Amino acid sequence: MGAALRSLALRVPVPAAVVALWHFSRPHTLLGTSVSILGIYAIAVAELPALAFGDGVADLALTLLAGAAVNVYIVGLNQCEDVELDRINKPYLPIPAGELSLGRARLIVTASGALALALAVTQGWVEIAAVLGAMAIGTVYSTPPLHLKRRPALAAASISIVRAAVVNIGVYEHIAASLGGRDEASPLPGPIVALTLFVLPFSFAIAVLKDVPDMRGDRRFSIATFTVRLGPRRAFAMGMAALMVAYLGMAVLGLIALPEADPWVLAGSQVVALALLCRWALATDPHDPERFAGFYMRVWALFILQYVAMPVALLAG
Repeated sequence: MGAALRSLALRVPVPAAVVALWHFSRPHTLLGTSVSILGIYAIAVAELPALAFGDGVADLALTLLAGAAVNVYIVGLNQCEDVELDRINKPYLPIPAGELSLGRARLIVTASGALALALAVTQGWVEIAAVLGAMAIGTVYSTPPLHLKRRPALAAASISIVRAAVVNIGVYEHIAASLGGRDEASPLPGPIVALTLFVLPFSFAIAVLKDVPDMRGDRRFSIATFTVRLGPRRAFAMGMAALMVAYLGMAVLGLIALPEADPWVLAGSQVVALALLCRWALATDPHDPERFAGFYMRVWALFILQYVAMPVALLAG
């Protein structure tokens, strides 16, 4: 069966336009967004007694589609604004590589934003607020006059707010409200609070580490990232410190704040992830852009893993 599927794949090649669109969506961010939404849905089911797995699947699918559309809007807009910069830092991206024209890229960004807003309107005020908030932050991050990308502290804060607050709190509130499983006056459940606090330093680290391989282009275009200001090694150390705070905080404080979670799964997953992170960090070199880019992708894998580990710990408990 496996050989037959591979043979079929060879006979039916994927169109170049589809491959370009996939690369344009920055798959690691798209996967991170999708798994985040699925993980938050699983947490909602575990925390809200009125819900069970399978409830609201159609609504979940629409939320995933809206999240994907917002993701493509944000990363696509950034690529449209950074074409010349990406010719130095990321020449493999579709626009600088000549796989996608700037006009078509802007059309994709516009269509993605329109789709996200249209879906939000059909799903209630919580989804509207989350989508508008994420798109607004993504817009001021990439475009003048604010262009937060040029201000490292504000750039890191904007990424942290979207990943930690808009996604975690916004998606949970939407799921809970749309499925009618939660009193609007009740506080956020402990796992969502803990996950949000974990993602704050983690997404700050992502914001810092993503610029480490890009120092050459950022310096040429006068973008004062932490890497340009402090150097690759210090920026790397800053990102690692934030990641350690996230993991140690969840491993220690999570055991106290989340009595409903299985302590072995919760703490064990954090310790294993931190051990892997330290091992990968020792094997990388912040002065080697290609090598460090591989490390950065592994950090994203750990980010995605957290949205699997938390629901598993709750369900095991």
